[in-house]
Amino acid sequence: MCFVRQRSGDAMVLTTYGRSSGFCIDPIEKKPLNHFYPGSSVLSFGTAGCNLACKFCQNWDISKSREMDRLMDTASPERIAQVASAQGCRSIAFTYNDPVIFAEYALDCAHAAHAAGLQTVAVTAGYIHAQPRQEFYAAMDAANVDLKGFTEDFYFKQTGAHLAPVLETLEYIHHETDCWLEITTLIIPGHNDADAELDAMTRWIAAHLGTEVPLHFTAFHPDYKMLDVAPTPASTLQRARRIGIANGLNYVYTGNVHDTQGGTTFCPGCSEALIVRDWYRILEFNADEHGACGACGTNLAGHFAAFAGSFGRRRIPVRVGV
Repeated sequence: MCFVRQRSGDAMVLTTYGRSSGFCIDPIEKKPLNHFYPGSSVLSFGTAGCNLACKFCQNWDISKSREMDRLMDTASPERIAQVASAQGCRSIAFTYNDPVIFAEYALDCAHAAHAAGLQTVAVTAGYIHAQPRQEFYAAMDAANVDLKGFTEDFYFKQTGAHLAPVLETLEYIHHETDCWLEITTLIIPGHNDADAELDAMTRWIAAHLGTEVPLHFTAFHPDYKMLDVAPTPASTLQRARRIGIANGLNYVYTGNVHDTQGGTTFCPGCSEALIVRDWYRILEFNADEHGACGACGTNLAGHFAAFAGSFGRRRIPVRVGV
């Protein structure tokens, strides 16, 4: 199903090791991560293949490709870390397709990144067995997990997967590792946007993960096998955000839309606007290098450093080479 593994003798080998669909320098907010060194840049790449079958996949030309000639760039883990460092990136992100599909390559890149003083980021659906999950997340400094919905019916019919393993991964990352966790839910009109489902999801997050884990509600656009579904209205994202906040979550965001209110990080202590964003661009940064509120001193959850400016909405393709 993933298209990227084959038997070689008595081993199952990763046929895409060392090969990428392309490298780009992105803002960290695009992953999306709003509480992991805001304003910094990240070297992003993926390979091909996926272990889910999402009908709404926004990167289906990569994740569902059987054409290995899409993998244009070849690079060693050490070379990737070298280029990321030279380009001034704080981190390397394994993204575009799920990194659990190229786990061996991602882990080797993570070790090379750490040796070069860089951070690592996984953008993933969190659909992975317990044993490899331990090794994988031990090498990640941050993860954004795509919680695609909150019913088993949605998961099975729309992704070919199951909800329970993803919830187990979320609890494992948050409670058993040092990996910083944020969650994204792509809101699809008529499929996972009902008030009752959003209420159940955000209540579960508050009860099982706590109120400090950031949650991003992002806008769907018609793609792949869901061309007949309308794009998500901004009002739907704002409604979802209100539900999450009402259930006690401190950091609930809207994404893939221009919504300054929904993109802003507010102090959970005094409600001061600390990090004001428009899409991926930071307009104001009113916290110190530890993420503390300048008005009341409350610390934001996450990882912060002295703010050196916003990378903005740029997307810079780079050639890495061997």
